[in-house]
Amino acid sequence: MPSAASRNYLAFDIGAESGRAVLSRVSGETIAIEEVHRFPNQPLQESGSLRWDVRRLWNEIRKALSKADCELQGIGVDTWGVDYALLDEAGELVENPYHYRDSRTKGIPEEVFEKVSKREIYSITGIQFMPINTLYQLFAEKKQTPEVLSRAKRMVMMPDLFHYWMTGNAVCEFTNASTTQMVNASTRTWDSELLERVGLPSSLPAPIVEPGSVVGKLLPEVGAANITGTPVIAPATHDTGSAVAAIAAREGTAFISSGTWSLVGMEVDAPVLSPDALQMNFSNEGGVNGTTRLLKNVMGLWMLRCCRECWSQSGNGFDYEQLVRSASSEPAFAHLVDPDDESFLAPENMCAAIDEFCRRTHQPKPANPARYTRSILESLALKYRSVLEELELLTGQRIEQIRIIGGGSKNRLLNQFTADATGRRVLAGPVEATALGNAAVQILATGRAASLKEVRTIIECSFPVEVFEPRDTDQWAKAAERFQHYRETVYA
Repeated sequence: MPSAASRNYLAFDIGAESGRAVLSRVSGETIAIEEVHRFPNQPLQESGSLRWDVRRLWNEIRKALSKADCELQGIGVDTWGVDYALLDEAGELVENPYHYRDSRTKGIPEEVFEKVSKREIYSITGIQFMPINTLYQLFAEKKQTPEVLSRAKRMVMMPDLFHYWMTGNAVCEFTNASTTQMVNASTRTWDSELLERVGLPSSLPAPIVEPGSVVGKLLPEVGAANITGTPVIAPATHDTGSAVAAIAAREGTAFISSGTWSLVGMEVDAPVLSPDALQMNFSNEGGVNGTTRLLKNVMGLWMLRCCRECWSQSGNGFDYEQLVRSASSEPAFAHLVDPDDESFLAPENMCAAIDEFCRRTHQPKPANPARYTRSILESLALKYRSVLEELELLTGQRIEQIRIIGGGSKNRLLNQFTADATGRRVLAGPVEATALGNAAVQILATGRAASLKEVRTIIECSFPVEVFEPRDTDQWAKAAERFQHYRETVYA
């Protein structure tokens, strides 16, 4: 039970596979966390479309709120980016929100570029081009189901939807809004002109608020009576924004937020909108305290998750620890793939997609699950190397060390591979960086800490990191040349 002297903050961290309610207790100069509720997050198939089951997620959030047995100083929700919810004039959901892996945006970006060029979109938004971006999802909505879009009076992002149901106030928090490719990177506001030129209603998105803003107070019907009226505080509602809020990732330190996606980048003071940044397809996502997260999205451990599903359907269940352990003794660099090849975004069979990439690049296909696992982990590490080299070119800074945060930081083999491939020291942890960063912004908003630096120091002292030093860098440098050759072969 929390002590009377502690101040308590509840962070809901909802990812593509699961959600958690994490209670952070701040006492003196330490933070202790406790997972108070966990729930799966499985998408729905509705009439051939992939959707999020937001009503079930909301019920899980309410379960956690109903069990609150201590006074809370704040509540906040973070989720993944790019996906949105549409509300009608009465404030009701128009439809179940689409999942970003739904196929409806295939070919849509090219149609948008006919209205506004890639160069101009990037000069406004500074966001990496991916077909999953909200801009293309909304354009697909207008093209394919215009009657649905016409019923919508307000658009909010996924975490904003839950804040709306908690408080009755519809706003869009900046860090998640920035992932839409519809926000002006310089003014940190919706770019109405861009929306109108694309043919989307500029009045649709809810007003933007900065991380740390109080959205409202928890409504009486939502949670336990003892927490009614608790401030609902918008953290960095994009999960990577929250994860980076928990650590220092600047001045020679890069971050990798490792999970379903791997987000590789640095915290900078202003957006980088140069032609080189466009050509390298980097993203300038919103950060806390007026900062920008200059990063690139890499496919991440999604590939291994999908392979596990393939093996499970064949009657072979393997847990992650078993796969990683067996992969460590397999031959090195036998099968290298580019994690960002489009064939890996949403394949029917990930193992078959890896086989096909190997066939196209004249490599043998992996012979067993351990080899598929090693292929994925080595390829991710080599991709990180490539992105970090680009990051150094864009910032003019030498990256001396890497902070790996999030659930993927528990993968010690991938951590070591990352140190080996990049030739840089890796600091792994905290695993719960996202929930901690969510709480950190709440702590700042309520005045419990005077600065972000102070909160980060408290987190650093409360959650020590594990250090991985680089080894065998010459072998990895040779593998990096092969990796680049395979990428060029596929994209030729």
